[in-house]
Amino acid sequence: MKTVVILLSCVSLIAADKANLRKFTSGNVAFAADIYKQVSAESNENFLVCPFSAETVLALVQSGAKGETRKELRTALHLSQSSEKIENVFRSLLPSLSGGKHYSLHAANKIYVKEGYAIKDDFKKTAADVYQSSVENINFSEKVQAAKTINDWVEKQTENRIHDLVPEDSLTEDTVVILINALYFKGAWSQPFRRYLTLKRDFYKSAGDVIQVDTMRNRDLHGYYESSELNATFLKLSFNKSKKVQMVIVLPNERNGLAALENQIDKVLTAPKFTSKDVNVALPKFTIESSIDFKKILKNAGVKKAFDHADFSGITGKSGQIYISDILQKTFISVDEGGVEAAAATAVHLHGKSLIDYFGGEKSFVADHPFLFYIKIKNIVVFTGRVTSPA
Repeated sequence: MKTVVILLSCVSLIAADKANLRKFTSGNVAFAADIYKQVSAESNENFLVCPFSAETVLALVQSGAKGETRKELRTALHLSQSSEKIENVFRSLLPSLSGGKHYSLHAANKIYVKEGYAIKDDFKKTAADVYQSSVENINFSEKVQAAKTINDWVEKQTENRIHDLVPEDSLTEDTVVILINALYFKGAWSQPFRRYLTLKRDFYKSAGDVIQVDTMRNRDLHGYYESSELNATFLKLSFNKSKKVQMVIVLPNERNGLAALENQIDKVLTAPKFTSKDVNVALPKFTIESSIDFKKILKNAGVKKAFDHADFSGITGKSGQIYISDILQKTFISVDEGGVEAAAATAVHLHGKSLIDYFGGEKSFVADHPFLFYIKIKNIVVFTGRVTSPA
């Protein structure tokens, strides 16, 4: 049996018509919530995931799947069961998510194919026309050079933020294809935080565990929402006054309220109706790097066939010839006074078989205890994660 490796990073999506895009957007939120629940249940630490990266590369994979393999992938990804609708939404959305004068967003897809190994023309055409992916032959038997070639490409696409996505020992004689999708985002705040106001402040990791962290301050008009249902407060931070992209910080009203909030992550990721308020903000600076095992996540979401008795005959050969062996995502985010820088890459291996009073303000948003966040571009959840210990 042979191996196909699919490497992904954070990329973008598409829309054929408004109804199709709305369904895709709601599916994206549901998929992001599914991922968040699983990752948060396994650790109490900081983490960052890029649902959109996994969604995009796996959408490309499912385009070469057949039968139950395809159905399971589409269901787990909350995609339509219609190939036409999926392709239309990605074909229109990917180009529309690219950055401009307001923010920077670079996304790229690539397929590395073992020298002498054939993948089907229809799959290559879909990859190029819908997912804007190029194809390159590579000698996987030369593990060190092959891994370097792939990782160098990922580093270039993510401005050197994602490293060693593909370990050389992950490449075997059964590796025949690697699909990569990479995303890099950078945006400057519409209302930057003044660096001289950043000071060490208390952050309550728990009732008995208080640490000092660099805390940024500003007072300006921000999107603001108080949810009695979720017992939490939402703060929307914009980038260069762009209406396309936003970062939302969701702060439990209680210092120990993060777990209860995470239990309702589906509602959290559904953007509330923000109103513009004069808000005094205190927000820790933070940097997060994560590695996420998406194979386990997909298995828990009901994907079984793709990892064993798979039918990827739309990519190459016949049913049962290749299967997914591993899926790994790496992510990075840095939040500081100037704005946000974030990147992601995912690999899928297919094998053959108080200062508040001083600052004033109409409202106060003091993130001095664990919180969660997400970044949306055109209502698509691109990144989501949590901060339990800023660093």
